[in-house]
Amino acid sequence: MTMKFKVIFFFIAFMAYFGVNKSEACSRILYVGDTTETTTSGNLLRIVGRSLDWKTPIPTNLYVYPRGMKKKGTDKPGAVTWTSRYGAVYAVGYDGGITEGMNEKGLVVNGLFCKGTVYTNGEDAGRPGMSLAMFIAWLLDMNETTPEVVAVLKEHNFSISGATFDGGTASTLHWGITDAEGRSAILEFDNGVVKVYEGEDMPAMTNDPQFPAMTAINDYWQKVGGVNMLPGTVKSPDRFVRGYFYQGHVKRTNDADLGLSIIRSILMNVSVPYEYTVETEPNVSSTQWRSFSNIRDRLYYFDIVTNPGVFYIDLKKCDLRPGASVMKLDTSKSQDYIGDVTSKLVKHAPFTPMY
Repeated sequence: MTMKFKVIFFFIAFMAYFGVNKSEACSRILYVGDTTETTTSGNLLRIVGRSLDWKTPIPTNLYVYPRGMKKKGTDKPGAVTWTSRYGAVYAVGYDGGITEGMNEKGLVVNGLFCKGTVYTNGEDAGRPGMSLAMFIAWLLDMNETTPEVVAVLKEHNFSISGATFDGGTASTLHWGITDAEGRSAILEFDNGVVKVYEGEDMPAMTNDPQFPAMTAINDYWQKVGGVNMLPGTVKSPDRFVRGYFYQGHVKRTNDADLGLSIIRSILMNVSVPYEYTVETEPNVSSTQWRSFSNIRDRLYYFDIVTNPGVFYIDLKKCDLRPGASVMKLDTSKSQDYIGDVTSKLVKHAPFTPMY
């Protein structure tokens, strides 16, 4: 990148830093285990930690879908249609839209708010329709790796849209994607143009500004150094910088329990205190829940901040064969859940998308 463009990006980042709206917020941090250990292939621990921040609680239930299910992107004619190749666990907000998930191959997709997102520019008119409520399902159902997802995205043979929710809030999102080999990507829509930023084990993602400007902010703080000073507010760039720094300065382990403890502690450091309020900002977010996708072991952890414990679903124990039932965990009943709750999944009808 030339010096001219670095200056431009830093100016954009500077303006975003002081003007970012905090009413919607989320953070995603990737923990990678000890790469120096002489271990068998596939033994490297990777856990994608994510916080969901919102001004009010977002009811989110967990669904496990098997392979071989026929699905559609929207209820409108000409929609994207597919038959799922892989089973997956989804976190479904309001029982109407998939927020994130992990499939049986270890592919993880997390959707986070990004207010600068513009999905269309008119050039996608006539392309098959895809609702935001089903977009993550489509990616997880049909792809094993990040490069496969990136190829689909760059083809851009779909027109994405979504219903508003929670009193008219628009779902302006960007997505973090990570596979079992650590291949990562950040997906953003910039005035209707698909922008994909690829890398290995990309460690941090929050909200606004978009990824190039956010990277410029983080580059500045890396030069400052984080041992004596880190930005401490709940603004999106501050959370990005703290999460990026912390994940780079923790013990590396391939022990799943210790790794979970480490990434949980990082997520707590980039979370927003529950019932956090600022008099001049009535719509400021609080962290409502956190998730942790253990890619290596196919464990999906869920941590609701008002619950005393953390619980998880073990995808290896789920029946993902074609023809198997859709299973659901109603998290409103989870106050006493802790540890493995795979056996508490119950047969349930597929959720009804908010197209």
